[in-house]
Amino acid sequence: MSQITLRLKGVPHVPLETENISPDVLAELSHAEICALPIQLGKRKKRLDDFFDVEGERSENIDVHGDLHRVKWIGRSMSRGKVTVHGSVGMHLGAYMQGGEIEIHGNAGDWIGAEMTDGLIRVHGNAGGQIGAAYRGSITGMRNGTIIVDGTAGLEVGMRMKKGTIVIGGVVKDFAGLQMKGGNIVLLSGAEIRTGAWMMRGTIISLAPLKLLPTFSRGCVYNPPHMPLYSRWLAKLGIDLPYRPDQGRYEIFHGDASVPGKGEILVWNPV
Repeated sequence: MSQITLRLKGVPHVPLETENISPDVLAELSHAEICALPIQLGKRKKRLDDFFDVEGERSENIDVHGDLHRVKWIGRSMSRGKVTVHGSVGMHLGAYMQGGEIEIHGNAGDWIGAEMTDGLIRVHGNAGGQIGAAYRGSITGMRNGTIIVDGTAGLEVGMRMKKGTIVIGGVVKDFAGLQMKGGNIVLLSGAEIRTGAWMMRGTIISLAPLKLLPTFSRGCVYNPPHMPLYSRWLAKLGIDLPYRPDQGRYEIFHGDASVPGKGEILVWNPV
């Protein structure tokens, strides 16, 4: 399988905007054309090969190596192919993503998959805030797709998301599911405070106890009938979501009544 490999020459002293690092852009370009692609260093326009050693050409598979914590917008609006990053990466990873796959072997910054409509993002480390969220002034966050973070995450995960799935392995900070409109957020290690604030629809599943707002009302304890199917789908992505009665049951909470909303939060109670 052909592949394009980019190796960062050194960490930039200011943020580097690289929205052209996308399979949609690189798939039909020659080596020389890839090297000449414009990227933005602060206020200055640079060439891609000013900061990256480039190998390969004409491929939907892109490997990126280096400490990219100041490199932003990788995979913006991509609709096909795969981007693999070996190292940490900066903000806006996979923003407006429409398809394809991004895999990060390291940590990631804020706004992962912001307003994405399809595709898969997998981070094998920690992530920042606003994962799958709506940008400031926008009414809707991610509309579909899947985001998986193995480690912790920051504020406002899934803010205003309408559809899709976000799974966070570590503890999530405040306001997970803020103004959520639909979709699913799975918290394998729980979250801090204000989970589901002003959520209107959608489902938040937590495998750890949550301190919920008083505007959420307790329903019952049960095993949702759809959970086996959802759990089997997540198992294909390496996520273990319990559902069997001999393992425990879910306690359901409805809210946020202050909106008023019709969202639900499921909290796992193991046997």
